[in-house]
Amino acid sequence: MDSEEAEYAAFEEKVRRNVYINNLSPQVTEAVLRTTLNQFGNVEKVQFIPNYTEPRNIPRCALVEMENSKQAKQIVSEMGNFPFMMSGMPRPVRARAAEMEMFDDHPRKPGRKIKFHWLDPQDPDFKVAKELKFLTRKHAAESSFALKYFLSEAQLAQEEKLANKQAETLKANYEKYKLIEGVLNDGSANRLARHYNMKSL
Repeated sequence: MDSEEAEYAAFEEKVRRNVYINNLSPQVTEAVLRTTLNQFGNVEKVQFIPNYTEPRNIPRCALVEMENSKQAKQIVSEMGNFPFMMSGMPRPVRARAAEMEMFDDHPRKPGRKIKFHWLDPQDPDFKVAKELKFLTRKHAAESSFALKYFLSEAQLAQEEKLANKQAETLKANYEKYKLIEGVLNDGSANRLARHYNMKSL
């Protein structure tokens, strides 16, 4: 196996280790993703995919590389059967197996050659290229409209409100546990137990 074939085989294995995560709340960070997915195995790398068509506060997507392909398959299976919520997102996060086209560092397939040249307006392929250019613009416009229609400002505000509420609940629970731990550590629990003739822990 030559170097090109070895490089391509390594890339294919890397793709199998990756999971495409979509519908993430804008509040989801790399740390949140790692914490959530570490229950399936070891997260090696998290790469958020930028949205070049709509630079707004919209659901994000990411490529998550696991330690092996078995862990990646388990994530896809589990998230397909059970809804996962992250950082206050009211709708479940989606996961599917990664595909080669999702990576920027896609190596050239051994034996494959790509040729390109400028097309003359009289060339039969010129019309095809023009139609593809039109379709690209059309899809971008449709994507923009769909995002504005389905992800209204009210919905985004509701998601942020839910995330803040969850953060406040977590903070309140932390303060309660901190108070309980303080009572146990400073001897107050033992004094109260002796006072009420109860067995202390």
